[in-house]
Amino acid sequence: MELESLRDGPVVVGTDGSESATQAVRWAADLAASGNRPLRIVHAFTYVQGFYGGDLPVSPDVYRAMEDEGRQFLVDAEQLARGRAPELDIETAMPLQGSVPMLVQESETAGVLVVGKSGRGGFAGMLVGSTSVSLAAHAQCPVVVVRGGTDDGISGSGPVVVGIDGSGVSVSAVGMAFREASVLGARLVAVHAWSDVEHDWNVPGGSADSAQAETEEVVLAEALAGWTERYPDVEVERVVVPGRPRQHLLERSRDARLLVVGTRGRGGFRGMLLGSTSQTVIHHAGCPVMVVRPPHH
Repeated sequence: MELESLRDGPVVVGTDGSESATQAVRWAADLAASGNRPLRIVHAFTYVQGFYGGDLPVSPDVYRAMEDEGRQFLVDAEQLARGRAPELDIETAMPLQGSVPMLVQESETAGVLVVGKSGRGGFAGMLVGSTSVSLAAHAQCPVVVVRGGTDDGISGSGPVVVGIDGSGVSVSAVGMAFREASVLGARLVAVHAWSDVEHDWNVPGGSADSAQAETEEVVLAEALAGWTERYPDVEVERVVVPGRPRQHLLERSRDARLLVVGTRGRGGFRGMLLGSTSQTVIHHAGCPVMVVRPPHH
């Protein structure tokens, strides 16, 4: 049972004034309040970038206008958060830094980092902004990409869903999933899809398939071992199914409050920071997605 991944720290959320960021702030405030954690709201204050690269000359008036706009983003975000949780301990910051470097640095001390699925700089047609994908791969703490129907924040009756494949990465994800399910008072659905190919139900399974299924039941049981004792308040539903993990996780995400996955699974290629399943659910899940990296990764 990995304990190191359950690092204490504030819930950090990035804002740029977009509707996506507003949803992220709303969700982050609810998460911080539910776990009695402080909330830190940050905005990256950067110069206007030239279309072909490099910095454009910025007059003092334009610079001040950009700074005022950024500070207003923070004021609006703090007001939104306080409206949802008046007693919340809130801190704001606006460093002169690019958004990804800033948030990666914030992740070194954060407990959880929360971002919207896209921002003001996103190109039309991009399902998830480059900031969200970069952070999921490089942050030093769990990252939540807020997507799906989240206008009501984190409230709801849906479960927390976690994808399990028996790898060290998924073990870290299991710990975070139990923690958040306990904090939210949610049921936990542990999904282990034990094949990376589509299962053909027309092919007779026989004893080989039965033996494989029993083996995969053990994989799931070992992944949950210790956590069920540490979080006895969390009701756990165990799901072992043949088929592609991404397919089953996407289906489960439709009614979930949160989907938790690791950065890479058993089939991940060395050197890839985000596996195909993680990338797919970040882009297409019907609920917020938490991506968890293993300790010392």
